[in-house]
Amino acid sequence: MFVDKVSIFVKAGDGGDGMVAFRREKYVPDGGPAGGDGGSGSDIIFVVDEGLRTLMDFRYQKHFKAPRGENGRTKRQHGQNAEEMVVRVPPGTTVLDEETGEVVADLVEQGQRALIAKGGRGGRGNCRFATPKNPAPYVAENGEPGQERKITLELKVLADVGLVGFPSVGKSTLLSVVSAAKPKIAEYHFTTLTPNLGVVDVGDMRSFVIADLPGLIKGAHEGVGLGHQFLRHIERTRIIVHVLDMSGSEGRDPYEDFVQINDELKMYNYKLEERPQIIVANKMDLPQADELLAEFKSKVQDVPIFPISAVTREGTQELIYAVADLLDEIPQNTYELIQSGEVDEDEEHVTYRFEAEDPGFRVYKDNEVFVVEGEKVERLMKMTKFQFEESALKFARTLRYMGVDDALRERGAKDGDTVRILNFEFEFQE
Repeated sequence: MFVDKVSIFVKAGDGGDGMVAFRREKYVPDGGPAGGDGGSGSDIIFVVDEGLRTLMDFRYQKHFKAPRGENGRTKRQHGQNAEEMVVRVPPGTTVLDEETGEVVADLVEQGQRALIAKGGRGGRGNCRFATPKNPAPYVAENGEPGQERKITLELKVLADVGLVGFPSVGKSTLLSVVSAAKPKIAEYHFTTLTPNLGVVDVGDMRSFVIADLPGLIKGAHEGVGLGHQFLRHIERTRIIVHVLDMSGSEGRDPYEDFVQINDELKMYNYKLEERPQIIVANKMDLPQADELLAEFKSKVQDVPIFPISAVTREGTQELIYAVADLLDEIPQNTYELIQSGEVDEDEEHVTYRFEAEDPGFRVYKDNEVFVVEGEKVERLMKMTKFQFEESALKFARTLRYMGVDDALRERGAKDGDTVRILNFEFEFQE
């Protein structure tokens, strides 16, 4: 089964906890703090593996949780860092953050690596908090939580040439003739439900990869039929080979088919309109094909047209040479689309905008309880060892420096009111 889009959850490793310990050694009185730092949590790294062709493996494993770092030890010993977690993906995989829609990584080359989720740093041990005023602190940190996110993986087939056209125009037959691919071929609509790849040997030390992509229909750019499942794959092709049924055997006009499919490509992404095209007038062995071809050529004069018969193989060799020659003129990756579709590849600029500094938290009232939320506050909460009084006091001081106390007063908090952070509740004190 060809799988080209999945949603998964990734959780990088938490950092190891720092330790509260003191040096206890014979003949060494007042040895001082000796708690070591925790090790860093594991990063989650995606790596391109050419041996993979689909995202099938991700249908059965949708959760990836990386190991945490080792806790700190006595004698100032640092906990061991966790090894990175490597997840292998096929070439052509785009990683998107589900919450923001942002492109996290675009992985196309063998061995290419991308950091998808960052592991948490290890918590500091109490030897890091010693000062002249407090030479024996009972303060340490828990490990920082690792990054977690929901992501979508989209696979866009990497091919030099993409065959487009309405269903039943002969794309699969053409692919089977010019390459060693064995696509399913039948005389009914929508036979091709997934892309088929084939390698074409031109015969003069040249070769290229060709993809037979699912048939388009009207409204595909809006998701009608196979819709976006097809259109995402055409984005990476360097040449579009437009296959037409020039005999009109399906009762459709070849010119209308040509215009309609080009409109679908343009409405999906306007840059596809600039992609080089070759028109293949297929089924020339059938009656009326010559007459319709002459009429078609009178309407379309700026795109090369190659009359062929995929069944009899007439004209296919000339087509292969023409495609190979055109590919030689187009540098690799020239037509990689920028995800936004709004920025030119050769344009570099930076826009500066004034943005108010994010305090890192927000305060609101839930019935009679004041709730404090925010990534900075919640991370600080998870990293505090509340079993030690000094750690709890340090947590309270940090919140005050961040402005949480002032924000609570602005919302009407008074002495004795309940404040909730995550699943913990505190009493507000002036």
